[in-house]
Amino acid sequence: MGRTVAAMKVLSVNVGRPRPNPWKGLGLTGIDKRPVTGPVAVTAPGPKGTGAVGLAGDRVHDVKHHGGSDQAVYAYAREDLDGWEAEFGRSLTNGIFGENLTTLGLDVNGALIGERWRIGPEVVLEVSCARIPCATFQGWLERDGWIKRFTRAARPGAYLRVVEPGEIRAGDAVEVVHRPGHDVTVALVFRAMTLEPDLLPRLLAADALPAEGRELARRRTGA
Repeated sequence: MGRTVAAMKVLSVNVGRPRPNPWKGLGLTGIDKRPVTGPVAVTAPGPKGTGAVGLAGDRVHDVKHHGGSDQAVYAYAREDLDGWEAEFGRSLTNGIFGENLTTLGLDVNGALIGERWRIGPEVVLEVSCARIPCATFQGWLERDGWIKRFTRAARPGAYLRVVEPGEIRAGDAVEVVHRPGHDVTVALVFRAMTLEPDLLPRLLAADALPAEGRELARRRTGA
């Protein structure tokens, strides 16, 4: 049985505008996400490597590391943006972290791998993995040492797969319709893959973790 909380919703749906990427030696980046009005179609993009993502009108340009079905949609909590805003001492608009969905009332980092969210009347997304920061992210925010600071905080936001396609829009309610029977959260995955590799064996409990994450955990355990 799903649980609906009135405050759990999508504050904004954000789509990227291609811009030059001087921070990674690539031609373009899609990190410059801006809120859009009206409905946005959401579909499963298929395997990584084409630049396709889940939201219509959006794409990634570092096709080796981003995009594809396991990283179809990226969500970040407004509450976490507010925390960074206080630390930065400046306003952080929805989409500034490159997220497709800015959420409210949803524990994004505490979400379990394999947890499913119904957004609006049609779309179902499944939590797949944590966002790992890169040079583009640091350069975009113009903060020296940002990768280290973001990593220590362990508030990475979540990548999601598209289970049921449809349309989403700002203001859509979010309902958690499935929670798997393990304790592997987005934050735990992030910590295991960055500063706390001793946690890697715990990730094997999450069947919905992408193959590369499970393989890393297996190598750690010798399985």
